[in-house]
Amino acid sequence: MAKYLVQVAYATESWAAMTKHPQNRIEQIRPAIEKLGGRVDDGYLCFGEYDLVTIVDFPDNVSAAAFALAVGSTGSCRAYKTTPLMTMSEAVQAMEKASDTGYTPPK
Repeated sequence: MAKYLVQVAYATESWAAMTKHPQNRIEQIRPAIEKLGGRVDDGYLCFGEYDLVTIVDFPDNVSAAAFALAVGSTGSCRAYKTTPLMTMSEAVQAMEKASDTGYTPPK
């Protein structure tokens, strides 16, 4: 399965609801992710541009996109970002393939 970094910035209304009724959002999103064939590796509340980050396994890009669309359609987030992740082994393989392409930059 492919790994993805999911970053979420909550809408003001979502923060208001969570401060009124505190909840573990990782446990709330887990069933939807699992229904798409995915799995939550871990999640963290954080400071900065995004409020929550999670590492999620999805079987494919379509499933990752479906989850993004499901979350985005609710209006509960002011920003949502999905970043595909590669293992270091995959990165080395990509570097090796890149060196074999014969590509030359424009002159």
